[in-house]
Amino acid sequence: MRRRFVSLIACAPLVLTTAGCGIFGSGGEDADLQVYSARHYDLEEAFADFTDDTGITVEFLYGEDAELLERLRSEGEDTPADLFMTVDAGMLWKAAEEGVLAPVESRAIETAVPRDLRDPEGRWAGLAMRARTLMYDPRTVDPADFDPVDSYAGLGDPQWEGRLCMRDETSSYVQSLVASLIDTQGREKALETVQGWVDNDVEIVSNDVELLETIAAGGCEVGITNHYYLARLLAEDPDLPVAPYWASQEGDGTHVNISGAGVVEGSDAAPEAQQLMEWLATEGQSDFVDDNHEYPVNPDVEPEDLIASFGEFDRMQVDAAAYGARNAEAVELLDEAGYR
Repeated sequence: MRRRFVSLIACAPLVLTTAGCGIFGSGGEDADLQVYSARHYDLEEAFADFTDDTGITVEFLYGEDAELLERLRSEGEDTPADLFMTVDAGMLWKAAEEGVLAPVESRAIETAVPRDLRDPEGRWAGLAMRARTLMYDPRTVDPADFDPVDSYAGLGDPQWEGRLCMRDETSSYVQSLVASLIDTQGREKALETVQGWVDNDVEIVSNDVELLETIAAGGCEVGITNHYYLARLLAEDPDLPVAPYWASQEGDGTHVNISGAGVVEGSDAAPEAQQLMEWLATEGQSDFVDDNHEYPVNPDVEPEDLIASFGEFDRMQVDAAAYGARNAEAVELLDEAGYR
């Protein structure tokens, strides 16, 4: 296995906080709602539109999923947070299991968000979908060579030796993908899949953008990334020589994860926090997903034009409990396969 190292700056905060990187919204210190958000993508416009529509002001704090959850634990009943927003279904499940999130009853969310993308007890709901699928160089790769039944495992075929790029093992995207494979196929089959990637001398890179740029530069020919990273690059350069292939369309479907949120237990503004969640899933759904080229969870909302051009696909069902509960097993499996 080959590994490429790059220097990364995680973020450039305007306000430093104990949760890592932070930026505050238009509400200021006297905002009606406090949001702890691990979602770092173009939130400002959506939150401003929510304030315009409702008069409810919002202040938000950025950080990584795990550190924000730890902050919520340490603050306990004294936390100023009203809403916890993450970029991983497994983290939503974990926060709910630890009692950080409060159950809410919302007909609007039940109607707007498919059953597998929300907690059955109402403690969280998905608000945006990201598909993790195959990306390839159309100059050198015939998509007919991909396995339409199990495209993830198919990358272990010897024809792909020396042609693969993948994200590093610390990525929550990789871990949740592997956790979903363990859940749907069993540990033995999932290990065989990951071992196949390793045996094909996969090149490990630090982030999805670098992976796509490596494909475009001819450094590798096939990889797995979240779809919206490709959309971002194509928005800047429509001639970028990278194309998506929807994985496993004759099998379990393409793996998806969610960005979602839940009302913080003990919030003094729980009704307003619930109102924000409902707005993001309904009237504000396009505001929330379009700028980052994510798929709406609400089936009544159309995806924006660029990702709509990728074509329709069948997705794998999301099992947040599996993503969360099997995360440690996924990490162990990656290590056992030598994926590092």
